[in-house]
Amino acid sequence: MDISFFFEVLIGGLLAGVMYALVALGFVLIYKASGVFNFAQGAMVFFAASTCVGIVAKFGVSLWVAVPLTMAAMVLLGLATEKIVLRPLVNQPEITLFMATIGLTFFIEGLAQLIWGSEVRRLEIGIEDVPIQFLLDQFNIAVSQFDVASAGICAVLVTALALFFSKTKIGRALRAVADDHQAALAVGIPLQQIWGIVWAVAGFVALVAGMLWGARNGVQFALTFVALKALPVLILGGFTSVPGAILGGLIIGASEKLAEVYIGPMVGGGIEGWFPYVLALLFLLVRPEGLFGEKIIRRI
Repeated sequence: MDISFFFEVLIGGLLAGVMYALVALGFVLIYKASGVFNFAQGAMVFFAASTCVGIVAKFGVSLWVAVPLTMAAMVLLGLATEKIVLRPLVNQPEITLFMATIGLTFFIEGLAQLIWGSEVRRLEIGIEDVPIQFLLDQFNIAVSQFDVASAGICAVLVTALALFFSKTKIGRALRAVADDHQAALAVGIPLQQIWGIVWAVAGFVALVAGMLWGARNGVQFALTFVALKALPVLILGGFTSVPGAILGGLIIGASEKLAEVYIGPMVGGGIEGWFPYVLALLFLLVRPEGLFGEKIIRRI
């Protein structure tokens, strides 16, 4: 086995895994705050990328102008979602909230295409998708400059959010809300304000993820399915753990690429599409709460 090629595949998978972790982080933030699995996170990624490239194309402004405008739009979308969809459903069964986010998914997808159109568009963020020459010359390993830069951006954002929610007053309030909504209200934590902040942050995360994935694959409806790759990540890492989202993303990204290269020729094409879900299914049989999830013990 060519060791250089192995490391090339492994590094590429790990870099993709960091981007998966960023998408999964949007799910984790909302689930921690409200106990809701936000099925609309993929639609938010698509909406963010479509809005950014749409502003550039329609108004002829630079990307540096479009990004803050898009960020404002995503924060408003997150706040509006919390106020219009989530707030009226407080204390409703989890399945009700989940079904609400499914309906929200179709609404956001339709809104994005209604405003900006449905054609595939390119998004240039100023990072070339070319091999890093030093690694290619010294180690014969082809690693994309775009992948490294994207992974670096994701790593910085994930680390900043992890520190924000673990070290700040808002983060402590978030953990209290996640443990018990009623108890948090009883001690004076503004539940609706915390939810609003979390949904706004989730909108910002969707913007970064949408720009990076849109720059790689083009801004198109298929971006909504990127979020589905976050499901195995969440199953492995745990639905309430930021470190779990990071580690789960790395595991899924690396295993997906290695399986595609080394197992794919033996079983046929398309393994990268279903292998992460098989891995997550096997993991569920061993540790259903995830690597960093808390075991739930119900007494009957």
